[in-house]
Amino acid sequence: MTRKAPAQDIDESQVAVSPPKDHAAGVKAVVVSMERAVEQMGVARTAQTLTRLNQRHGFDCPGCAWPETPGHRKPAEFCENGAKAVAEEATLRTVTPEFFAAHPLAELAEKTDYWLGQQGRITHPMVLREGASHYTPIDWDEAYRLIADTLTALATPDEAVFYTSGRTSNEAAFLYQLMIRSFGTNNMPDCSNMCHESSGSALTESIGIGKGSVTVPDLEYADLILIAGQNPGTNHPRMLSTLEAAKGNGAKIIAINPLPEAGLLGFKDPQKVGGVIGKGVEIADEFLQIRLGGDMALFRGLARLLFEADDAAPGTVLDRDFIAEHCAGFEEYERAARAVDLDTVLDATGLTSTQLRDTADALIRSRRTIACWAMGLTQQTHGVATIQEITNLLLMRGMMGKPGAGVCPVRGHSNVQGDRTMGIWERMPDSFLDALDREFGITSPRKHGLDTVDAIRAMRDDHARVFMAMGGNFLRATPDTAATEDALRRCRLTVQVSTKLNRSHVVTGATALILPTLGRTDKDIQAGGKQLVSVEDSMSMVHLSRGSLTPVSEHLRSEVAIICDLARELLGAEHSVPWLALSADYDRIRDAIARVVPGCENYNERVRRPDGFQLPHPPRDRREFPTTTGKANFVTGELQWVPTPPGRLILQTLRSHDQYNTTIYGLDDRYRGVKGGRRVIFVSAADLVELGLIDGSRVDIVSEWTAADGTVEERRVSDFRVVEYSTPKGNAAAYYPETNPLIPLDHVAAKSNTPVSKAVVVRLEPVG
Repeated sequence: MTRKAPAQDIDESQVAVSPPKDHAAGVKAVVVSMERAVEQMGVARTAQTLTRLNQRHGFDCPGCAWPETPGHRKPAEFCENGAKAVAEEATLRTVTPEFFAAHPLAELAEKTDYWLGQQGRITHPMVLREGASHYTPIDWDEAYRLIADTLTALATPDEAVFYTSGRTSNEAAFLYQLMIRSFGTNNMPDCSNMCHESSGSALTESIGIGKGSVTVPDLEYADLILIAGQNPGTNHPRMLSTLEAAKGNGAKIIAINPLPEAGLLGFKDPQKVGGVIGKGVEIADEFLQIRLGGDMALFRGLARLLFEADDAAPGTVLDRDFIAEHCAGFEEYERAARAVDLDTVLDATGLTSTQLRDTADALIRSRRTIACWAMGLTQQTHGVATIQEITNLLLMRGMMGKPGAGVCPVRGHSNVQGDRTMGIWERMPDSFLDALDREFGITSPRKHGLDTVDAIRAMRDDHARVFMAMGGNFLRATPDTAATEDALRRCRLTVQVSTKLNRSHVVTGATALILPTLGRTDKDIQAGGKQLVSVEDSMSMVHLSRGSLTPVSEHLRSEVAIICDLARELLGAEHSVPWLALSADYDRIRDAIARVVPGCENYNERVRRPDGFQLPHPPRDRREFPTTTGKANFVTGELQWVPTPPGRLILQTLRSHDQYNTTIYGLDDRYRGVKGGRRVIFVSAADLVELGLIDGSRVDIVSEWTAADGTVEERRVSDFRVVEYSTPKGNAAAYYPETNPLIPLDHVAAKSNTPVSKAVVVRLEPVG
């Protein structure tokens, strides 16, 4: 079968809209998966990859971080978007030096993200020299010297910023932070800063560890699952199989979301007869269509109802033994929850009194409750406080450290959690740094570094002059696109370690490098033979990933090799870290991890078990809480929500079904009924009437944000098609990265500094 040429660019005038779907997956998902895979990889390569995807003998999905069920894996252990992710990485399309010679930077800058990503795998290291119009090839050793010379010429190591994407393996992440700290800085922003930083901040204060406390078996055993601000059907579809199993065991599932999401309405598992010829499974028993930003009010209102129910039947609702033994701050929280006005809760949420009380009744009846959430909560201004409200609600009922109960922040990106475990954080504790120093004979800096938002500010203000990214698409992942572009252009050098082209390759510093690396699917051969890497899933399971494909170019290098070779050039051949030995045999890296990273003892032996091993979680394992109080903390914050100003809407940015994070796989959001384009905005019928618009109107979207000095800043994106959609009155939704320019750099969540992509005040201006 002949592979199709790379897709042409987007013609937004061809966008078509149809009714949204009422279920996810099914036969259509299989057909789309196979079409995309064969188109990019051909038949033989498709079979070679998809049969190994998420299997014990194969490689971990480069998409989401959803775990496999321990002890049981299906023959096809992947979803539609997982297949798309593999197809994009294992594609036989290539971006060669001849491609760069034919396309000047100015031309590439005019292309869309979709077009850039569809061109294929980068085959050679490339350099854009200062003042040049084209990228040209560069030898690997010369590239390392260029980076090292530029870094050593800085006035201080803190003038460099080192970004990490979640797809980086544990081994590469551990070495990357080791190189950076050996160089002398903690400037390590990563993609967590923009997604689940609010979860980590909230949970660390509440229970002492910033990770979820549940496993797949817990979800299957729960009798009540709350799913808030999350779209499993697109962002982690394999979760639907777990929810289906929970439903089969009698669980009640309540979806809390501004938009009806197909996967939470229904699921057709294509590996079961009922998913092929039947109606599938209705996942959500109840759908609470909440207003953007109203989640904190919802959970506090539920807490008040639980207190009142316990008053009516003392000892039947609250787990007072658990609270007395394991919790602190309960009295203050009880006063705040009892004082909340339920009319305020209904106004903030847009829900009815019946919905509120029915949800409280479900919580009261439940003996095993799990709360799941994703970026619908974390990217709110009060995201940290909202997650702490959820945690408070679970603590009241003793739903921590028992089977079938707990907190479940669903991480989106594969190994984003593992990167943090391995030390990719600008504020790692001294205990970790002390162990790192003992192991390698270095002196790690103790001054906290820059997160993503602060790194952009530093580059913008000329306080940082070198930017290096280990994977990802920094420019498209970040808010305030114009500010980020300006920040990157002010750098002396930008370095992108990448598999494929993206927008960050065409908005550069004075000099720019593209260093092509192996992907998860690629075979990794080093001096010590074939190498394996490891990753951590969303539930703290660490397991191996084994690439098997012959790389598309002999010039590709593994992330581990790139880091080690650069470190030797930067730090000198006599540096105390044995970089050559580590790059030759990744078992040596894992041995070092075992001695440095808590919970990773006997790493090499444990990670080779069939399903790997699980990292410790004191609240889950022993009901121990490593907080400042030594107990689980009820954290009481001021109640916040997001009212809609007159004549305005509150916008949330989100993914299409045909994308994963910043990677655009195609132009169809099948579940929401959008085909052939991306510049659309979803608006309720009631708001269309009030605003004098109709379905199909063309509008500019203008965001309004009040700065610290009281001035109102405006940002604009042009020519979007209005789509009438079921969303709460006063709320709207549109895809990122197209709407990232609307989000001010300084509009961030309290405590976590996460960009607020779920509470953007906008007005719509008709075009023409």
